[in-house]
Amino acid sequence: MKEIYLSKEGLRRLQAELSHLKNIKRKEIIERIQEAKFYGDLAENAEYEAAKNEQAFVEGRILELESTL
Repeated sequence: MKEIYLSKEGLRRLQAELSHLKNIKRKEIIERIQEAKFYGDLAENAEYEAAKNEQAFVEGRILELESTL
């Protein structure tokens, strides 16, 4: 694993980002996915697809931050 050096401020920023993603952004995306399910067929539902794509990005970023910290 590659070593990453962080300043105290850099560490604080990454911890804040991780907290925001886990505690706020995840919940927002789950709500969007639930709402999008009411728009009909999921195969042709742009709102659902966009929310799922954002969820994948956020979950990937969470994993990246957790491995860094």
